[in-house]
Amino acid sequence: MNSALLSLALLAGSMVIPASDRVPELKVEALCKATSETDKSMGLALAQSFTDCMRDETTAQQQLGTVWLSAKPAVRDACEGEAITGGTQSYVDLLTCIQMAETATALASTPPLRGASKNRNKQ
Repeated sequence: MNSALLSLALLAGSMVIPASDRVPELKVEALCKATSETDKSMGLALAQSFTDCMRDETTAQQQLGTVWLSAKPAVRDACEGEAITGGTQSYVDLLTCIQMAETATALASTPPLRGASKNRNKQ
C-alpha cells in the first residue's frame, strides 16, 4: 500500500509544470472594470465595454499560450513584471511586451550589407 502511494506521488510530481513554463495567471477583471468606468466617465464616443476588454484579455491570453515557451526566460520575466506594474494586470500588455522584444531582437540581428550594395555605398 505504501509503495503504491509513493509511486503515485512520484508520478504526480513528475507531471508538475514549472511556473516559468506556464503563462502566469493574471487577474484582469479589475483592469477591465476600471477601463470601462474611466472611458464612460470621460464621455468617450467609443468607450470600451467590460465585455470587450475581457474578450481582448482572453484573446491575448490564448495567443500567449503559443508564444510563451519560445520567448527567452529573461524576456518572459521582464515582461511579466511590466504586465503587473502599478497594481493592474494585463495579458494584452504581457503579449505586447513579448512581441516588441522579439521584434527588437530580430531588427538588431539584421546582417550588414554585402555585395553590390556595399560597394556602391563606398563610392
